[in-house]
Amino acid sequence: MEERPQPPDKAAEGVVLELLPSHLVRVELDGPLDSARGKRHIVTAHLASPVERNYVRVIVGDRVRVQLMSNDPGRGRIVEKL
Repeated sequence: MEERPQPPDKAAEGVVLELLPSHLVRVELDGPLDSARGKRHIVTAHLASPVERNYVRVIVGDRVRVQLMSNDPGRGRIVEKL
């Protein structure tokens, strides 16, 4: 059976707003304000395995690069600490 290529996930930069239980992080992405809410897009993200393996710690206020999931734009994976 032939595998279908996965569509590339979008990457965005943002700032860590909050640390959540189970190694989850709430990140506010850079970009335009949402006209309905008056806020920027906020995603819940986790550390990618290579980042976690190198004992990278993120704290509130850190700038990070987040790879957004293609099936759920409200979730993502932190791939780099900037």
